[in-house]
Amino acid sequence: MISSPRAALLAVLLVALTACTSVRTESPAPSAAPSRSPASVSASAVPTGVRTIDRADLPAQARTTLALIAQGGPYPYKKDGTVFANRERLLPNRPRGHYREYTVPTPGENDRGARRVIAGRDGELFYTPDHYRTFLMITG
Repeated sequence: MISSPRAALLAVLLVALTACTSVRTESPAPSAAPSRSPASVSASAVPTGVRTIDRADLPAQARTTLALIAQGGPYPYKKDGTVFANRERLLPNRPRGHYREYTVPTPGENDRGARRVIAGRDGELFYTPDHYRTFLMITG
């Protein structure tokens, strides 16, 4: 478990840099990552009433989290990849286990902070900057 936000951010950046510079030759391990490529979700698939955010407009830490999700980890926090139950009912209603949550490190926080990426089994991605009060569907 990561003991400080600075160490967590450093671990995430190190993993992202390693992923960018290494060539993977073995089969990837099974993960809780979405089964479809996030880029395969079309703009027409945006649920009614849900605002969007372009991937390029996300905080750098969120883009790093997306890269970790795409490669199936490893994730810096124990809760990353666990089921997101959608208790707030702000995302489209899906069976339990459809959504997984991932931490977006927040600079200056001593814990996981409030920011998350929620990944759906069908490749849909949502960003919440405020711990599930609002959601933005990630496009682009």
